[in-house]
Amino acid sequence: MANNGFCYSDTGKRYHTYDYFLRRRFGQKVAKLPIDGGFTCPNRDGTKGIGGCAFCSGSGSGDFCVSGSVTQQLEAQRGVMRNKWKTDAFIPYFQSGTGTYAPLPRLLALWDEALRFPGAVGLAVATRPDCLPDDVCDALAEISRRTFLTVELGLQTVNDEVALKMGRGHGFTEFVSGFEKLRSRGIPVCVHIIDGLPGESADDMLKTASVLAGMRPDFVKIHLLHVLEGTRLARIYSEGGFETMTKEGYVSTVVSQIELFPPETVFERVTGDGRGEDLIAPRWSRRKREALNAIDAEFRRRVTCQGAGYVG
Repeated sequence: MANNGFCYSDTGKRYHTYDYFLRRRFGQKVAKLPIDGGFTCPNRDGTKGIGGCAFCSGSGSGDFCVSGSVTQQLEAQRGVMRNKWKTDAFIPYFQSGTGTYAPLPRLLALWDEALRFPGAVGLAVATRPDCLPDDVCDALAEISRRTFLTVELGLQTVNDEVALKMGRGHGFTEFVSGFEKLRSRGIPVCVHIIDGLPGESADDMLKTASVLAGMRPDFVKIHLLHVLEGTRLARIYSEGGFETMTKEGYVSTVVSQIELFPPETVFERVTGDGRGEDLIAPRWSRRKREALNAIDAEFRRRVTCQGAGYVG
């Protein structure tokens, strides 16, 4: 137990970090390697929409992926990660596009290639909650029985009106359906939410966190809304349609959100990255380490931790 009294930490953190979880599970540092499986999205190809969500870049959230086959991408990403950390344990992460939006034989071939990569200790697949047909879910369940699998679902907000304005192409009901499909098969789920969406107050963001906390997800990623060049959101922002969050407002909101979750929920991210050359706002988000330090400081100032506001 860390000296702050929070049991899921050995570094003084007051929330359950992904780094802590992975080190405890695998006994060493594990690096997640983002890859592009060549997927599109029903919100891009005309099935549900064109151009994707208002905040989504042209790469479909895969801004830090590289080109090449799955193996070539993993080799390149391994080199990048080894410059940061000394590790030989990796989780291939199908990050770009909708990672289950393809015929099952193609998905199985991609997943199998990733799992054969030297040092692969698991697999992560990012997708939409409305792109989980039963055959794909059954295949994911089989993979989950033999390796460490996480399926990542974008919720972003429980506010259907805001989701509609952002062009999500699905609402909260569809999210719950997809979430339950995975959980009923014993598949660990990571849920993404975004703070700072146009039209949302701090109370709205806390409502999203509160509703999600009640579902007890395995993992959560909290993202700060980034305004990126070439997105519909950039046009809305340039026309004065909304203001981005201040660092102080974001830090306060994130700490309040994390307090609502059970201590067992793992936070893979508490802020996100936007490609520097494409980032319009907020510019302070480029100093990611400062934001993370400010979140730690706010926990200490409040003398609180993850779970302090959880109602089971």
